[in-house]
Amino acid sequence: MTDPSPAALAASLTTLLDVEEIDVDLFRGARQPGGEGRVFGGQVIAQALQAAQRSTGGDRVAHSLHAYFMRPGDEHHPIVFRVVRDFEGRSFATRRVIATQRGQPILNMACSFQRPEEGLAHQDAMPVVPPPEELADEQVMREAMAAQLPPAARAVLVRPRPIEVRPVSPRSWIDPGRGDPVQHLWFRLCAPIVDDPAMHRAVLAYASDLGLLGTGMIPHGVGWLHPKMQVASLDHSLWLHEPFRADEWLLYAMHSPWAGHARDFNRGSIFTQDGRLVASVAQEGLIRLRD
Repeated sequence: MTDPSPAALAASLTTLLDVEEIDVDLFRGARQPGGEGRVFGGQVIAQALQAAQRSTGGDRVAHSLHAYFMRPGDEHHPIVFRVVRDFEGRSFATRRVIATQRGQPILNMACSFQRPEEGLAHQDAMPVVPPPEELADEQVMREAMAAQLPPAARAVLVRPRPIEVRPVSPRSWIDPGRGDPVQHLWFRLCAPIVDDPAMHRAVLAYASDLGLLGTGMIPHGVGWLHPKMQVASLDHSLWLHEPFRADEWLLYAMHSPWAGHARDFNRGSIFTQDGRLVASVAQEGLIRLRD
C-alpha cells in the first residue's frame, strides 16, 4: 500500500477540521480516518476553534483561546462541540466551547474574537537558526529509526502526517539524552490549501500541540517511548497575533522554564520565515515517571 500524497494528507486534515453544523451552535467533528487510541490534543483544540469561528459572524477574528483537557478523546468516535455565546461587544466577542464524546466532556475552551484595528506594535526577535531548506524532514528520520522501535510505537511514529516538521536539533526517540529545555522546529502543512484564514488558524492550532510538551522532558533524558512515562496535556493557550499561512514555513521556538510535581510548563513562539511573530503558546502537561 503506497503512502498518500502530500496533497491528499493536507486535504485529509482540512476535512477533519471542517466541523459539521448539526444545529444552532452545535457542531460535530469527524473522527481521524483509521485512527486508533487517544485523540491528538491539537485536533480537539483545532475543531473547537473552528466551531467557535463558525458561530461568530461579521469581521471579528480569533485572537486567543484557553483550553482545559479533562478526559482523553477516543479516536473511534466523533466529537460534539457545544458553543455558548457569552459576549457580543462592538470590538470583542467571546465564546465558550464544550467538547463531548459519548455524553462526557473531554475539553472546555474559551475563545476571544476582535475586529481588526491598528495600534502600538512591537515584538520579540526571531531566534537565529538554520533555515528549513538546510534541515532534514523528521518523517525521514522516523522511518530510518523504525526498525529499532517496538511494533506498537513503530506504527504510530511512521504513520504519514499532514504537518511537515524539520527540527533544528533532532533528538533520538530511543536514547534522547539530556539537554537544555529548549527546542526549535520548522513546520508547515505539507501541501498548499485554499485562502481561508479561519482554516489556516485551525491548522496552526492543531500544529501548536506538536513538540511543546516534550520540551520539559529534555533535561531529564526521557521521551515519549520511555516505558515508565505517563504524558498528557492538561491545558493549552494560544494567542494569534498576525495573519499567516499554515502551508508556508513557520518556526516554533519552545522553552520549558519549570517542571515539578509531575507537571511541566512550556512556552512557545511561532514566527514566519521573514521574522514576524504570529502566535504565542503556553501549555502545562502531565509528565509522571511511574514506579
